[in-house]
Amino acid sequence: MRVGTVKQIWRYAVKSMSGEQLADCTVGKQGIPGDRGWALRDETTGEITNAKRFPVLMQCSAKYLEPPTSEFIPNAEIRFPDGTVVQSDDSDINKKLSDLLARPVSLWPLQPASNLEHYRRKSSAARLIGPLAKYRVFRSLLPTITSFGQANAELRTTFSREPHEPVPNVSVLPPEVLEFTSPPGTYFDAFPIHLLTTASLATMERLNPNAQWDVRRFRPNFLLDTDARFKSLIESEWNGQKLRIGSVVLQCDIPAMRCGMTMHAQEGLAKDPSILRSIVRDADQNLGVYAKVATPGEVRLGDVAELI
Repeated sequence: MRVGTVKQIWRYAVKSMSGEQLADCTVGKQGIPGDRGWALRDETTGEITNAKRFPVLMQCSAKYLEPPTSEFIPNAEIRFPDGTVVQSDDSDINKKLSDLLARPVSLWPLQPASNLEHYRRKSSAARLIGPLAKYRVFRSLLPTITSFGQANAELRTTFSREPHEPVPNVSVLPPEVLEFTSPPGTYFDAFPIHLLTTASLATMERLNPNAQWDVRRFRPNFLLDTDARFKSLIESEWNGQKLRIGSVVLQCDIPAMRCGMTMHAQEGLAKDPSILRSIVRDADQNLGVYAKVATPGEVRLGDVAELI
């Protein structure tokens, strides 16, 4: 079934910073080469970090100086909120980023998946829950475990939930992301591809017309311009289905859980907590869909997207 066409393609050189639009891209098993090729590590905690903890990162932008490949992550050019431009290989890049965040941090390219300590969460809870999450029976208990106590408090902080709001069901996430800050060998939150449709953005705009439902708030890899007959949060219904775009086949897996990053300020976009409040209230906490790559290939602007 035809869904629409590819309207935008996005790649994010540095995790949590604004990305760059592409006219076409290769898609491999690990997504678009170079997507989240760099990330910051909090030197106080020893963990890879993001804009959930340091929202000012979303006011930075990053782009590559040469094309990345699945085997090669080139240097990135980073633009700070004040317009200062630096490169990832500048000798003082870590100091400049630390000054911006008022916290000691360092910039890291992707490390091999075998370097588990680079990706490992450092909290005692993660070290306990992470290995247990590999077992389906334990994962089924996670909604109960995270409904009270410290686990609930930490989840509310991570996803910027108000006391009266529900927390996401983390049992549907890949089990490794409970032990590691991202699937080892990547800096993705959970999956290599994130899809969003114009139908969903239009639906949310109808529900909250005073907010700016700009695609940049949601950081998809592909924005699909849906055919006129679609008037709802259509990708929320794609779980378990396959979507072909260009020569790529994607396995849609779970809805994209939303956190405070959606409401933080970016260039040209003011901070707006109503964005997240609307998603939690009106969209069951989700907007967009996460996917794995079933068949690698090529995608170009204007390519048809169809459920198969």
